[in-house]
Amino acid sequence: MSRHRITGAALVAGIAGNPVAHSLSPVIHNAWLAAGNIDGAYVPFAPADAAGFEALVAAGRAGLIQGLNVTAPFKEQAFALADQATGAARLTASANILTFDAGRVSADSSDGVGLMLGLKEQAPDLALKGRPVVLLGAGGAARAGAGALVEAGAEVRIVNRSRDRAEALAADLGASVRVMAASEALDGAALVINALSVQPDFDFDAVAPGTVMMDMTYKPLTTPFLAAARVRGLPTVDGLAMLIGQAAPSFRALFRRPPPPLDLRALLTAHMDQTA
Repeated sequence: MSRHRITGAALVAGIAGNPVAHSLSPVIHNAWLAAGNIDGAYVPFAPADAAGFEALVAAGRAGLIQGLNVTAPFKEQAFALADQATGAARLTASANILTFDAGRVSADSSDGVGLMLGLKEQAPDLALKGRPVVLLGAGGAARAGAGALVEAGAEVRIVNRSRDRAEALAADLGASVRVMAASEALDGAALVINALSVQPDFDFDAVAPGTVMMDMTYKPLTTPFLAAARVRGLPTVDGLAMLIGQAAPSFRALFRRPPPPLDLRALLTAHMDQTA
């Protein structure tokens, strides 16, 4: 593969969230920049609140930042601040990618892509069409995941402590998404996804054998949720698979080119081992 360097000002993009220090996205994107010999940087931003995030987006409009990945708690605000959005972002009113061009903000969501690629990699025999999927949580990542699952033909069952937030998500996505109590939602489920940033209060003994269990959290790689599932012999999908799946569309959007080939799982697991 030919290597090239971009001339002129360095390209600056990053990830915005709070907290954000744990994010592996800078490791991924800076490794790609180095491998492609691209004059750029991908940095973490930690706005203190919604006003801080809005100021960061204003910096993008002013041409100081080329683009942002967005993580909790700003995904829905990111969508609201955009001038235009892709269908994936509009479907769930949530965005994890913002790009800036001549003062305009474009929103996209690659979380759903990452979710489906992670499932394909680690649970290749899982069939979703017409089958119930339980989603624990109703935040930005859950919104994007629910949208992708609906498009795959699944019946999505939302379990969330705040019923109002869950019902708002269900209303946005239509009749194939329902809000249910955990005790009812697990009946016949093919897949359970933890989209919460904390260990949920969850009855693993109510899960049928063979149900695939996924955690969107990737640090630690084996979360307490996945560890408990494996003790019971349930198949699992880790959050790192989803992170890797959504990273390539993000890089293409932020740096306007495809990423060079790298073994990201090996890179990231080595990084996590070194920083543990």
